[in-house]
Amino acid sequence: MTPVAIVTGASSGIGAATARRLATEGFHVLAAARRTDRLTELVEQISRAGGAATPVACDVTSDESVAGLAQAAAQAPGPVTLLVNNAGGARGLDPVESGSVSDWQWMYDTNVLGTLRVTQALLPALEASGAGTIVIVSSTAGTVVYEGGGGYTAAKHAQTAVAGTLRLELCGRPVRVVEIDPGMVRTDEFGLVRFEGDEDRANAVYAGVPDPLVAEDVADCIAWCATRPQHVNVDRLVVRPLAQAAQHKVHRIT
Repeated sequence: MTPVAIVTGASSGIGAATARRLATEGFHVLAAARRTDRLTELVEQISRAGGAATPVACDVTSDESVAGLAQAAAQAPGPVTLLVNNAGGARGLDPVESGSVSDWQWMYDTNVLGTLRVTQALLPALEASGAGTIVIVSSTAGTVVYEGGGGYTAAKHAQTAVAGTLRLELCGRPVRVVEIDPGMVRTDEFGLVRFEGDEDRANAVYAGVPDPLVAEDVADCIAWCATRPQHVNVDRLVVRPLAQAAQHKVHRIT
C-alpha cells in the first residue's frame, strides 16, 4: 500500500515544496492548508509530475477543522506514516514592551497549538502504521532570541519544547520525532506576512545576502530525515545558508 504523508501549511513556501518533494519519494500526500485554490493548483502540479496528492482544507487553529483532516487521513489510500507540522509564521518585529498581544496570540496559536492539535489528531494513525514519523518545522529562532523577535522566538522555543517532550513520551513506541530548524529561508510569503504586506521591509531582511536558503532546500532536509531507516531518528537538524554563520552573524555583500 502507498504510504501517506500529511503536510500542513502546504499552500505555499516550505509546505508546498515539501509536498512536491515527498510525492517524488513515493508518498501519497495530503496537502493541508486554508487556501484551497492554491492546494488545487499544487495537487495538479504533483499529478502532472507523476505523483499523487489530495487537497484538504484545514485551519490548524480550529479543532473542528483539524478533526476534518483526521477524517481525510482515515480515508487515505494507505497507512499514514508521516506528518509534517509545517504550518506557522511570524507577525511583527516589535520590542516586548510594545509588542501586539494579538500578534503574539496568533503566533502561539498557529505555531504551537496548531502543532499540538494536528499531532494529537494524527498520532493514533501514525502509531497504528507501525512506522510513523512526526516532523516539526521549527526555526533557529527556537534556539536563539533576537531583538524584536520576542513573540516569534517565544513561539518557536515552545514548539521546540513540544518536539523534545513528545520524543521522550513516545520512547518505546513506533513513532519518531524529528525537529527541523531552518535559518534564513527566502520564500514568497514569510516576510510579507510578518510585515503586513510591506515588500520593502520583507526584502530588506535578505538584502545583500548571497544565496539564502529557498523552500526546496528545507524540503530536501525534511525528505532526507523522513526516509532514513525507521531505527534512525534525526532528533534535530539545523540548516542555514552558508552566509549565515549564526543568528547574529550574516555575511552581506554591499
